[in-house]
Amino acid sequence: MNKSLKNVLIVVAIILLITVPIISSYNGMISSEQNVKKAESNIDTNLQRRSDLIPNVVETVKGYAKQEKDIFTDIADARSKLGGQNMNIKDKANADSELSNALSRLLVVVERYPDLKSNENFRALMVELEGTENRIAVARKNYNDAVDQYNTKTKKFPGSIIASIFRFGEKDYYKASEGAKEVPKVDFNTGK
Repeated sequence: MNKSLKNVLIVVAIILLITVPIISSYNGMISSEQNVKKAESNIDTNLQRRSDLIPNVVETVKGYAKQEKDIFTDIADARSKLGGQNMNIKDKANADSELSNALSRLLVVVERYPDLKSNENFRALMVELEGTENRIAVARKNYNDAVDQYNTKTKKFPGSIIASIFRFGEKDYYKASEGAKEVPKVDFNTGK
């Protein structure tokens, strides 16, 4: 075999040994980043589903509990915050927590109206809402799993080098706001 051809083959082999892992690592990070985006979108879809169900629940409860205006206002405010555009994952988590707290207060009100709890339409809405809450919990977990996989890839060698070269930054986990860890206080003796 010609010595120059042998040298060319050695150079090509070295280039392949260097570029193939780089390309593979880069493509793996792209896939992980897309999984994070897809998981975030799934959270958004489920939050929207819950947001769409809430007006029906609120209208049903309003017929029974006209004096509970503060709760209805809080729910409407929280829904509008959650529907805002260009929110990062932390803002979504905070708005989601606010809405969850308002819904918890609404459910406390429902306990005071046995006729409402036995209303077939209300029960069907509550089953849908419960299913949606479960979907949201699964979507949050899936998002955090995708973020964990992505962040791990960007921190392990040689992925950390590829991540810094191609500017793959760390993704934030979906965390509940500090207020979500506390049970909402509901006081019906305010005289309103």
